[in-house]
Amino acid sequence: MNEFQANRRKLLGAAAGLTALAAPAAHGAPATDADWERIAQSYDVASDFINLENGYYGVMARPVAEEFKRNIDYLNRYSSFHLRRQFDNEGMEQIRAQLALHTGVAADELAITRGATESLQNLICNYRLLKRGDTIMYCNLDYDAMQYAMNDLARRHDAKLALVRIPEPVSRQAAIDVYEQAMRRHPRTRLLLLTHINHRTGFVLPVAEIVKIAKARGVDVIVDVAQSWGQLDYKLPDLGADFVGANLHKWVGAPLGTGFLYIRKERLGAIGVERGDEDYAATDIRSRVHSGTVNSAALMTIPAALKLHADIGVANRGGRLRALRDHWVRQVRDLPNIEVLTPDDAGSYGAVTSFRVRGHTTPEANAALVNRLLERYGIFTVMRRGPVGGACIRVTPGLYTRTADLDKLVTALRDVAGG
Repeated sequence: MNEFQANRRKLLGAAAGLTALAAPAAHGAPATDADWERIAQSYDVASDFINLENGYYGVMARPVAEEFKRNIDYLNRYSSFHLRRQFDNEGMEQIRAQLALHTGVAADELAITRGATESLQNLICNYRLLKRGDTIMYCNLDYDAMQYAMNDLARRHDAKLALVRIPEPVSRQAAIDVYEQAMRRHPRTRLLLLTHINHRTGFVLPVAEIVKIAKARGVDVIVDVAQSWGQLDYKLPDLGADFVGANLHKWVGAPLGTGFLYIRKERLGAIGVERGDEDYAATDIRSRVHSGTVNSAALMTIPAALKLHADIGVANRGGRLRALRDHWVRQVRDLPNIEVLTPDDAGSYGAVTSFRVRGHTTPEANAALVNRLLERYGIFTVMRRGPVGGACIRVTPGLYTRTADLDKLVTALRDVAGG
């Protein structure tokens, strides 16, 4: 067996040695504090500040990062020989097959992309069933680039726009009601964008319930699961939507620039071919993506990330992230000048939670507080705009976050609330 053949076997079976990192109680049972500390130690992160801004993208665990580096070196050595003779076909098909197991859908209903933004832009911009005078609908908490794409779709098809405003405070029922009322007010709604966990407040939208209402009214739904995929324990069919865009570089912890889109097989015709692609037949979902030359080493590392993700267990991961979130939120809920925007109801939150200081509603005021938290307390967060009550600050722990880090945040917020 020559070097290429040996490495070919290694790359197709990537991540075989990652299991040792996983909590021994994975796949349903809760992990111990010692398990989580061992997992936390597998992340090489900077020690000169506390990173509570993990909603941007997920830091790769050390074994995944090492696999990524090996793939970079291997690809640099074997270049297009490896891609053309193996990975572009067999390797990519293996990834789709692995994703099918994780998502609960067929492999031929999935296409690999560079992330949720590309996935959702392709789904929105190539939606074919919109007619002049129809309405397309999205909400104030949806991701900015997706709002832009919906605006562009409306302009190109001379359609109307309807904006849903998520109330504060919000609950699952309140969210369902506001979407149902909006669709009643706009009976010609044809396309609806939903975000499972929005990046502004972290509220978990009751997608399945809203999709059911929308479908009964003949409304197609595109769902953004960029923040929820890999953090919440569900399969794509649970959402009931025919069109979904997802990331792999957030909560799954794959390298940056990795994601996928889903189109239910029977609905493929509702989404047009991407920019006239002819590499694949119009009956193949892969014709809905044409990314050009991508970071192939990142794609080659997806199996390693999926393996570690499965070994830890998504239910365990989600439970740990919620526990970290609860650790700080429960200590600041009663502070008189702190408004926590994300509800505590079961099923309504994950790791992402936002707050604002009472009366500080402008982006400028919240950006100044972000700087204060970093410069005075060494805590890194991010300002978000868009909620109806004004701008806010988002806090997102990761699997490497310790409760001591969150105690420092609580101390900082008590100081902020008092002055």
